[in-house]
Amino acid sequence: MTPLVKQKAKKTKPAHPKKTISAPAPAARGLVIVITGNGKGKTTSAFGQALRAVGQGYKVFILQFMKGRDYGEFVAAEKYLPRLTILRTGLDSFVMRDKPAPVDIELARQGFELARKAIASGKYNMVILDEINVAVDFKLIPLADVVNLIKDKPPALDLILTGRYAAKEIMKLADTVSEVKEIKHHYAAGIKDRAGIEY
Repeated sequence: MTPLVKQKAKKTKPAHPKKTISAPAPAARGLVIVITGNGKGKTTSAFGQALRAVGQGYKVFILQFMKGRDYGEFVAAEKYLPRLTILRTGLDSFVMRDKPAPVDIELARQGFELARKAIASGKYNMVILDEINVAVDFKLIPLADVVNLIKDKPPALDLILTGRYAAKEIMKLADTVSEVKEIKHHYAAGIKDRAGIEY
């Protein structure tokens, strides 16, 4: 019987050598982008934008309102993306639109203050306020505070605001407004939340 012969693997150069990511030149003018509508994909779209920005060397800060559970994007950023900072505020429970609990209001306003400090710090090229439109509509955060935040942001900062029910005053200040419209959703077929899809 012929013994098995172990062959040394040939060293090959990677097809695409690793590219060093350097900090980008400051933007001449940062954008305000609103992603709203009743369809699925607003947060997903914003995170895609964050991933693109990180790939170009940007430092990105994301504040997620009304989200208490461990979403996949939070875990991924913590493990693999040091240039992406995500903070969450909220409980792992539904917020009543017409009668939010005092704790929901308190957590949302604490989160808003964290976002305000992150914007003012000058450490980030992009800030994403995920579900802030809903937080405003549910009266967790005063609309006037968000309007002033947009008006007072550093000129070069890109600011993205997501969530359904975007207020007219917010959309008026935006450079880009995208509406995600629901045409069909798997919930209607009784398919429940799935890891990697909903969270």
